[in-house]
Amino acid sequence: MEAVVNVVLPVFAIMASGYAAGRLGILREAASEALNAFIYWFALPAMLFHAMARAPVAEIFHLPFLAAFGGAFLATYVLGMVVGRLFAPRNLAYQGLQGLAASFANTGYMGLPLYATAYGAANALPSMVATVFNAAVSVALAIIVTEVGRAEGSGRRVLRDTARALACNPILIAPAAGILVSALGLSIPRPVATYLDLMGATAGPGALFAIGLFMVGKPLAGKMPELAWISLCKLVLQPLLAAWLAYSVFTMDDRWAAAAVIMSALPTGALAFVVALRYGIYVAGTSGAILATTTLSFVTLSVTLALVG
Repeated sequence: MEAVVNVVLPVFAIMASGYAAGRLGILREAASEALNAFIYWFALPAMLFHAMARAPVAEIFHLPFLAAFGGAFLATYVLGMVVGRLFAPRNLAYQGLQGLAASFANTGYMGLPLYATAYGAANALPSMVATVFNAAVSVALAIIVTEVGRAEGSGRRVLRDTARALACNPILIAPAAGILVSALGLSIPRPVATYLDLMGATAGPGALFAIGLFMVGKPLAGKMPELAWISLCKLVLQPLLAAWLAYSVFTMDDRWAAAAVIMSALPTGALAFVVALRYGIYVAGTSGAILATTTLSFVTLSVTLALVG
C-alpha cells in the first residue's frame, strides 16, 4: 500500500490533472499537440543527454539489464504478433503493429518519472537506458517489420526508411550524443548543465500531464478480446518474463533488476501510436491499447512496485 500512496498515486494524480484540464476545456487539442512537441523535442532529449553525459559508459551498456528488459520485450512482441493472427487477416504489417502495441512500454513519458519518484532522480539511469533501448531497438524493429509487411520497394528502401526514421528521432540522438560526451571525458559548462537540468526537470511531470490530456475524448477502440489479449501481454506476461530473466537467468544489482521489471510493466507507449499513424495501419487498435493498458496499469503497477520493493 505504501508503494501506491507514495509513488503510483502521485504519478496518476498528475495524469488525472491533465485529463481534467482537457475535460473541463481549460486546455484543448492544440495545447496537447504543443505540450507533446515540447516534451518530445526539448524536455526528454535534455534529460536523456545530461544523464548519459554524466554516467560512465560501462553503466550505460549494462548487458544483463539490456538482456532482461530486451529479452522480455522481444518475446512479448513475437507473442503479440503470433496471437494477433487470430484477430486479423494474415498481414505482416498489421500483426507487427499489434505486437508493438502488446510490448512497447511507455518508458519515456511514464517510466522515467515513475522510476525517479520511486528511487530518486539520482538513481534513474536504468529507466533512461530502457528509454534509449526503446527508441533505438523497439521502434526500429517495428518499422522494419511494417515495411517488409507492406512489401513495397526493395530491401534497400526498407533500410533507407528505417535509417531516416532513427536519424530524426531526438530521443535517440540526444542520449547518443551524451554517451559520446561521456566516452570522450568532456565536461559540460555550468550554464549548459543548469539549462539541461531545468529543461529536463519538466520532462517527468509534463509527460504525465500530456498522457492525461491525450486520453480526453479517446474512445476505447478495437475489439474487446484483442484489447484484453494485448493488455494481458503488456501488463502481466512481459513483466513476468522480465522478472524471470532479471532474477533467475542473469546476475545484476537489485536496482537494475527492479528497473527491468518496472519498465516492462508499464502500459503501451504513445510512440506505438505514432508509428501506427505514420503507416495508417492499426491506428484505432493502438489507440485503444494505450487507453486500456494505461487505465489498468494503476492496479498492475501498484502490485509490481509492491513486489519489487
